[in-house]
Amino acid sequence: MTKTRFAPSPTGFLHIGSLRTALFAYLFAKNKNGKFLLRIEDTDQERFVEGGIENILHSLSWAGITPDEGMLLGKKEDVIQNGENGPYIQSQRLEVYKKYIDQLIEKNKAYHCFCTKERLGELRKYQEANKMAPGYDGCCRKLSLKESKKKVESGEKYIVRMKMPKDGTTKIVDLVRGDVEFKNELIDDQVLLKADGFPTYHLAVVVDDHLMGVTHVIRGEEWLPSTPKHIQLYSAFGFDMPKYAHLSLLVNEKKQKLSKRQGDVSVRDYIEKGYLPDALINFVAFLGWNPGDEQEIFSLKELVENFSFEKVSKAAAVFNVEKLDWYNEQYIKQMDSSQLTKECLPYLVNAGLISEEPETGSKEFEWLKKIISIEKKRMSKLSDLPEAVGFLFADKLKYDSEILVWKKSDRDTVKNNLEKLKDYLEELDESDWQDSVLQEKIGEWIKKQNLTNGEVLWPMRTALSGQKNSPSPFEIAGVLGKEKTLDRVKEAIDSL
Repeated sequence: MTKTRFAPSPTGFLHIGSLRTALFAYLFAKNKNGKFLLRIEDTDQERFVEGGIENILHSLSWAGITPDEGMLLGKKEDVIQNGENGPYIQSQRLEVYKKYIDQLIEKNKAYHCFCTKERLGELRKYQEANKMAPGYDGCCRKLSLKESKKKVESGEKYIVRMKMPKDGTTKIVDLVRGDVEFKNELIDDQVLLKADGFPTYHLAVVVDDHLMGVTHVIRGEEWLPSTPKHIQLYSAFGFDMPKYAHLSLLVNEKKQKLSKRQGDVSVRDYIEKGYLPDALINFVAFLGWNPGDEQEIFSLKELVENFSFEKVSKAAAVFNVEKLDWYNEQYIKQMDSSQLTKECLPYLVNAGLISEEPETGSKEFEWLKKIISIEKKRMSKLSDLPEAVGFLFADKLKYDSEILVWKKSDRDTVKNNLEKLKDYLEELDESDWQDSVLQEKIGEWIKKQNLTNGEVLWPMRTALSGQKNSPSPFEIAGVLGKEKTLDRVKEAIDSL
């Protein structure tokens, strides 16, 4: 059975690149009717961030990526572990790693290293000064097992390094990059066990992937140089080798690696800005993958059905925010208006436009739904809403009266036309106060007055919105209601 895994470190908020790795691993497993596992790799205790595990799980849950095994969110939003291969947090597996370290040492595939930080620091300086490739010089590699054990028993501090072959090559067939070959002589004797008793990533990932039945390792290309070390460890243990797929870097439009200094990089950033999960997943899926046809909108189910590594590029994937906005716009337009209103309410509360979220179906909820329906076809993200519709909540608009004057008119003409319009609007019944009815009736009235749309609708719209760019005057009037519409038209007349 195909099994993939996502194994993040709980060092903060989930990176958008990590979301892509998780997504591709999930899509591949589901396409093969396999399983997707989530493991937490926290062997670097110095980088551990409180709440990091919870953030990872909430971000994946929000995106619709649910692990079949490993770390999960429970019914009460608590963190649970599910499966027969646990524990799924590496800091809880130290005894497991110790057992496998002992095996490597006994097989002469790893060795104790007693070099101090001071010696290693001097070695690094010497290599830099002589323009040598950085790396361990193998000083302790020459010690016999008997000598090493004697030093350990006497209490000397040590780490454990793998004994990398010093000749030949290590080859892999990567699902994205094809044949890749590494010269063993250029690869360092990697640290496998640190002085604090914690394994490094390199040992833990090999042991855990084997014990948890992972058949395909899908990760970022930054791990490609580590792959020969991992292959040598698989060989040393006698484990079956998984297949590898190394995904390209994500870069911005300047072809620079995504960085917090240059913009948003965490999934949380995009959640807070009001990107919908389906839109973000659809966009992220296209960062390096292409279905090979013109279709751009895919549900998660369709992504599963169409995904394969034959369609994944090894070229760097460009993170284009404009394209992400386009995806979000498409999903917003397709969304049920009541559901969209629910999603938008927190943004209106945070902006202070409403004091609390109203009950679904209440009079206030239905009024807000009208407002959101106006902006539905214009919104790129939900966080845009408060600024776009804030004028609808204002008691009194503040604007320069010059914006009321249409380009082919003058102040006196505009004032005269608005006064006529006010008189006509006062005659209309409350039952006429719907945007489609208002559009029809006001349109007929404009023709009878021998006026043009520009002469009437520009000043009407700016009087109701106080803005040069806004929804149509009929949509605004339909939301404001008769009384507020007339008040704003009167205020505009007074300002002229």
